[in-house]
Amino acid sequence: MGETLNGKVALVTGGSRGIGAATARALADEGADVAISYVASADRAEAVVRELAGKGVRACGLRADQADPGQVQGLVSAVVDRFGRLDILVNNAGVSIPAPLGDSGADTEAVEQQYAINIGGVVAAVRAAAQVMGEGGRIVSVGSLAASRVGLSGFADYAATKAAIVGYSRGAARDLAPRGITVNVVQPGPVDTDMNPAHGELAPALMAQVPLGRYGRPEEIAAAIVFLAGPAASYITGAVLDVDGGAGT
Repeated sequence: MGETLNGKVALVTGGSRGIGAATARALADEGADVAISYVASADRAEAVVRELAGKGVRACGLRADQADPGQVQGLVSAVVDRFGRLDILVNNAGVSIPAPLGDSGADTEAVEQQYAINIGGVVAAVRAAAQVMGEGGRIVSVGSLAASRVGLSGFADYAATKAAIVGYSRGAARDLAPRGITVNVVQPGPVDTDMNPAHGELAPALMAQVPLGRYGRPEEIAAAIVFLAGPAASYITGAVLDVDGGAGT
């Protein structure tokens, strides 16, 4: 286990699987105490918490619906109540709802939920964290290559949510800089997760857009997040880091 984050407390939203779980593990490997949030996967969350605790750090899982700003505020407060502080916020929770424009059968309620989670949940978490973070705090949001390059049809709304996070994070970086809090975005390309498996329906079309010729691994995205959360990234804020196998080039 590393020591770069010893004494730090991190919150990873949507930390029960995929990129979130990989990030929670990577933060714990660097010595951080880690809280993860989940909305439906209690068993998975408990398994991740046990794994983190096995690394010798404090860990907990907390249920919160990222579409509900009140629950997000309560989540941040619960982390501070349990661990005494919050140093690192990783906004990872998100959903992807394909909805081609002009499709009368599109689930508009699900699309609105996507906006509430992908934008509203991040905004609520950043606002809550800004109230409790001290000097040297780190906020990292998981965006998407879709914010810069939409490679498939049906993802206009999803792309909009991720582009909004870039603009919001740059503004937040400006606002929080006087307090020494950095705010950055990591934009993954195709990553092998439950949401977008490497052998799924969309895989052939997505793979064709990646110069490195493969899907990313959650651990590769986590490595970028942990870098931005650590002391080596103290002079980086308002930045967007693409981790996409070259798909955005």
